[in-house]
Amino acid sequence: MPVEVLSRWIADKSQVYTQHAYMRPLGIVAMVLGIDEEKGPQLFKCDPAGHFFGHKATSAGSKEQEAINFLEKKMKNDPAFSYEETVQTAISALQSVLQEDFKASEIEVGVVRQEDTSFRVLSTEEIDEHLTAISERD
Repeated sequence: MPVEVLSRWIADKSQVYTQHAYMRPLGIVAMVLGIDEEKGPQLFKCDPAGHFFGHKATSAGSKEQEAINFLEKKMKNDPAFSYEETVQTAISALQSVLQEDFKASEIEVGVVRQEDTSFRVLSTEEIDEHLTAISERD
């Protein structure tokens, strides 16, 4: 099933269910990502009101808007990031918004790559390499 179709279905269900008090737990923001065979990687954000939008990068939760602003600034000039740039930008956004420097054991980073479409969590060593690259860059 294409990612856009799945996102629309989730958004439709969310909108209907949030109209009933007994279904409020479904009133969450969901991010759906996948790799479409024709369109490549896709990311959609579905809100409880039933809206869904496609994004290159997005955020949800507390300080959502600050994170989105950070990502927009970073992606403004060149939205085609390498794998390393993508992971490091995501970590940098989190550090910037929370105003905290992380240790590799304090965060969890999950990735899906077009070459290997399975979801995997980066090891502490991999995260540490990215944190080192970020600190050297800044």
